Amino acid sequence: NMSPAPADELSYKPLDGGWGWMVVVGAHISIGFAYSTPKALSIFFKEIQEDLGASYSEIAWISSIMLAVMYAGGPVSSVLVRRFGSRPIVILGGLMCGVSMVTASFESSITYLYFCIGIIGGCGLSLNLNASLTIISKYFLAKRPLANGLAMAGSPVFLCFLAPVNQYLLVKFGWRGSLLILGGLMLNCCVAGALMRPVIPPCKPSPCAPQNKVEEQPNKCNTKLKERCMKNAKTFLDLSFFKDRGFVIYLIGNVMFIFGAYAPIVFLSAYAINQGVEEYSAAYLLSIMGFVDMFVRPGTGLLANSKWIRPRIQYFFSFAMVFNGMCHLLCPLIKSYAFLVVYAVFFGVSFGMIFALIFECLMDLMGTQRFPSAVGLVTIIECFPMLLGPPAAGLLVDIFGDYKYLFFMCGSVIMTGGLFLFVMNIYNYHMLEKEKTAKDREQNQKTIENQDQVSISEA
Repeated sequence: NMSPAPADELSYKPLDGGWGWMVVVGAHISIGFAYSTPKALSIFFKEIQEDLGASYSEIAWISSIMLAVMYAGGPVSSVLVRRFGSRPIVILGGLMCGVSMVTASFESSITYLYFCIGIIGGCGLSLNLNASLTIISKYFLAKRPLANGLAMAGSPVFLCFLAPVNQYLLVKFGWRGSLLILGGLMLNCCVAGALMRPVIPPCKPSPCAPQNKVEEQPNKCNTKLKERCMKNAKTFLDLSFFKDRGFVIYLIGNVMFIFGAYAPIVFLSAYAINQGVEEYSAAYLLSIMGFVDMFVRPGTGLLANSKWIRPRIQYFFSFAMVFNGMCHLLCPLIKSYAFLVVYAVFFGVSFGMIFALIFECLMDLMGTQRFPSAVGLVTIIECFPMLLGPPAAGLLVDIFGDYKYLFFMCGSVIMTGGLFLFVMNIYNYHMLEKEKTAKDREQNQKTIENQDQVSISEA
């Protein structure tokens, strides 16, 4: 989510390779765990639910708290990365994830699971994610899209193998043993963090002179610090964005999508088992989705770069959203496993398309200068629908005792969001065109007036 810093800002030319590729491997691992864990954990939910006697909506809170904390921790972790660098932060994140899973395996109440998996685990994942994205931008410039793509591919790759692995562990060791082993696996993030060697820029001469000055002027430093804090706060919560019509349209559509996006993933394997599908096959549905997603993301990126779609990227985004909503609406009509596989494939395609475009569209609207603070604001706001979506869907399952209403709700909300984006973007472009012509007319009017004045004064 971090925007790339141009070369002059970095004050040195990035290596674009060399050790950078090892950093990409590290980032691939930590990003992989960050995005896939909240989804792959859903395989344990049915067991945990029976064991702890929880309802569907209570169990859904685990994933949604984890996701929401992961997103909300974004601004905090980027400040930490700026202060301490990527390596210690990823190692800390890995430790937190490991500890959260291990402690969760001993818990006997669902509230503790919220705290352990949701909050501690979510914080750990958030540290992993931001630090990894930041360090890539320091190592790469020319090959950055490739490096970012390879690192982000961690998410579908890990989902692909974590889903069946979790199912295997569940059968062999029960959910407690599985969480214990998963905690051990997640400590590999510490190894990934160790790979992230800080970039050493060419050294600047005589750093010792300014330090003496600093000791003499403590007060000036304090005021500067305060100013910097204020500036930082402003970059995170720049409320002037709400005056921007394009941004508000994007935000509303996005919030609707996020509300419905994660519930179908969280309940997919449970729904399949409920339809009479065998357990491993149910877990493979998530793998299929991850596998398809893996190829769709870079493919969509290439497609969106083409000269036909680039100018119409906002419409492409809304099409992806309507497509996603349609998949969910059709899902409850499906009874056989073969059709569930088809659903998983289309779900993977539409999900991958949306996530390949989600930040690109924001960049297209805001421009690179305002992008970092816009992303900060969007992610903070997105936490709320992310937190409420899955439990709301679980509540529907609790009330009606049937999964189909969950899919109807998610599908209709996402589809409405997509149609809203489509219609409002047509309106927005039309208004921008209108404003532009009005401005041009004003400019012409002024030029004519100026010419008149000049000719009068000459006369």
